[in-house]
Amino acid sequence: MDLVLSQGRIVDIAPAGFLTLDGLVLDGDGCWLVPGLWDHHVHVVQWALAAERVKLGHAESAAHAAAIMGEADPQDTGIRVGTGFRDALWPDEPTLAALDARTGETPTYLINADVHSVWLNSAALRREGLDPSPTGVLREEPAFEISRRLNAVAPETADRAVQRMSREAAARGVVGLVDLDMSWNEEAWARRLEAGFDVLRVEFGIYPAMLDRAIAEGLRSGDPVRGADSDLVRVGPLKVITDGSLGTRTAACSHAYAGGSDPHGLLTVPPHELRDLMARAAGAGLSCAIHAIGDIANTHALDAFAATGAWGTIEHAQLVAHTDIPRFARLGVGASVQPEHAVDDRDLTDALWADQPARPYPLRALADSGANLLFGSDAPVSPLDPWAAISAAVHRTRDGRAPWQPDQRVDAATALAASTHGGSSEPDRIEPGAAADLVLCERNPLTADDAELRRQRVAATIVGGRVTHVSV
Repeated sequence: MDLVLSQGRIVDIAPAGFLTLDGLVLDGDGCWLVPGLWDHHVHVVQWALAAERVKLGHAESAAHAAAIMGEADPQDTGIRVGTGFRDALWPDEPTLAALDARTGETPTYLINADVHSVWLNSAALRREGLDPSPTGVLREEPAFEISRRLNAVAPETADRAVQRMSREAAARGVVGLVDLDMSWNEEAWARRLEAGFDVLRVEFGIYPAMLDRAIAEGLRSGDPVRGADSDLVRVGPLKVITDGSLGTRTAACSHAYAGGSDPHGLLTVPPHELRDLMARAAGAGLSCAIHAIGDIANTHALDAFAATGAWGTIEHAQLVAHTDIPRFARLGVGASVQPEHAVDDRDLTDALWADQPARPYPLRALADSGANLLFGSDAPVSPLDPWAAISAAVHRTRDGRAPWQPDQRVDAATALAASTHGGSSEPDRIEPGAAADLVLCERNPLTADDAELRRQRVAATIVGGRVTHVSV
């Protein structure tokens, strides 16, 4: 087939050779054309900076992680920052003494893969004005505050890292993302646009601490960013984090974890406060993106959508009560999920949620109920790679292991649609009049196996009719 693109739109499609082709011609012979791919959950600056931080995903114990950091060179700022450790199944516990013994007087920070906990040595605790504790571990809001401080680099440093990250995303077929950084994102994106950023479409989130400002300044979801002459970046949702995570045993669950200081996890935003936030946001024209991992948190989030008339998504939905699964579709709430997390957390889920009656990672159940699936990575928790998300959703495996809970696999067409802007129920289409956000890829994503999808080669990515990536 041949397509003609003009002024950011598809204007004609016909069998090859039947159209007059003027101007720039991109030869996609032998490739498959799919709608442009979106990542619906990214912490942009944190993901961009992760490339410069020490990787800890392979650490097999607290002692191993401490040793890795002790051997790492400090950054130019004189601190060490590691990222990506997964401690829930470690044979030993993180302690302040063990980290100090390996890292000395260099301020050292280890960020959990799920970003819900941070392990600091004594030098880092002093640097942050915090009192020492037996473990040096901070969880939930105190951990988020440390992440915000570490991410508050000079604008030129952040923007350079974001530009690099965006080019890498375009090389994987990404045309857009939802940025959920914990900052006033409009100012940063206006600055980047003014400097010439044009690689991706972006919708940026707003956090509760900034809701009053957003309402006072008239921000509404879907509006273009102010301060720049571009429609690439738009206002996104109010983001509210209502519980913790699986890895830290703080996701709010109906049945207790084995061990942990809070056996049922934590509701970090009480239901009445959540309803108030969502009602105010909806009244001001802002959609809502509600972080809910445990089944109790999901129930409260769905209740709040029902009570307030707010619209938007539940982010993660990792453990959902059977009776809540059909409520997503009934309420029109999108299920913004990260399929790679199911593969990353399969052993952890089997260990920590074995006694939970609710369904873990219920992709197929949600899809069958009519819920709109929207795929993302939660980068830096998982790499920003939509092909990995599609593969995890379709095959529920990685690295040759047997599929995990194969009854919750979805078909490839559903997974591909969930990786577009509209999602599985409202997929982006390739048709005249549609936005020219397109990807040329080497393998047919509807028939590729797990390894082929993860190795998918993108020949070209097109955003609004502009080529943002082309392979050579």
